[in-house]
Amino acid sequence: MMLFRTVRHSDLNGIQSLSERAGIGLTSLPNNLEQLRARISRSVDTFDGKLTRAQQGFLFVLEDTSENRVVGVSAIEAAVGLEEPFYNFRVQRTIRSSRELGIYKVIEALSLEQDQTGNTELCTLFLDPEYQKGKNGTFLSKARFLFIAAFRDLFSKILFAEMRGVADEKGNSPFWNALGQHFFGIPFSQADYLTGIGSKTFIAELMPLHPVYISLLPSEAQRVIGQVHEKTVPARAILEKEGLAYEGHIDIFDAGALLQAEIDRIRAVKESRLVPVSRVKSVARNDGVPCIIANQRFSDFRALLLNVAYGSDEILLTSAEMDALQINDGNQVRLVTLFPREH
Repeated sequence: MMLFRTVRHSDLNGIQSLSERAGIGLTSLPNNLEQLRARISRSVDTFDGKLTRAQQGFLFVLEDTSENRVVGVSAIEAAVGLEEPFYNFRVQRTIRSSRELGIYKVIEALSLEQDQTGNTELCTLFLDPEYQKGKNGTFLSKARFLFIAAFRDLFSKILFAEMRGVADEKGNSPFWNALGQHFFGIPFSQADYLTGIGSKTFIAELMPLHPVYISLLPSEAQRVIGQVHEKTVPARAILEKEGLAYEGHIDIFDAGALLQAEIDRIRAVKESRLVPVSRVKSVARNDGVPCIIANQRFSDFRALLLNVAYGSDEILLTSAEMDALQINDGNQVRLVTLFPREH
């Protein structure tokens, strides 16, 4: 059984193992034991109500219960940029023309901005390569939407996700090589790691404050602006199908696309609903529609991916499924179809 749940301190070793496999570019999952321990502690404190909104971060894991093994992580930051700046580049377009020469040009430039300040961020999505099959990745990503829907008042109007940008197997980023390295003088991997462990002051100190004309960058750097790493293409597609879109904001290091949307317009949030459950000895899971089913418990939020009769007035669950969700007969669960339905 694949169980999506809130993180625990005991998950540290499993999460560190995942960070070793994540490689360069997943800034929010650094391969650093103390930083990972602190990340878990911050999430636990968030669920315990000990932190202000500016500090709140919700970390979740995907557990293979048959193996007692953490195989994936995903997270939500309640509101970025309230304690320390959150930077992105924005692609700005201007029109220049000359009537005398009959020339009309669209000029694109990159401007350093903090437009996401106060917005909610989806982040830290990584699934063990051995489990990157079936519907596991989609489940790990989208289960967060049910948590947001259940506790909507904790989150902002706008939700965004900063996607991993294009880099080769050694971590070389064309965009960084063309721009960032000239201002920082350090490898992309080091800058990415420093950001991941919370050292971000250098960004404000060293990044260019004036617009950077895209046409002056090498062609290989221009091509990756707003694109994503090949391993991130599926994650981007998942979010775009839910309504998030690229609107010209990119990561300052690797130019990965930033996707965003109003939370209340995200499909999985809008369409999720509450339904009572009934216990049965057994139920056929070959029929029905793949749905994410979640309990309504804040500090012990849990979700399963099951085939169910979506239009039914109640959801039938076995004792094992109810125990996994930590619910009782007659309790309500929140559910939504895993994929958008055809109307």
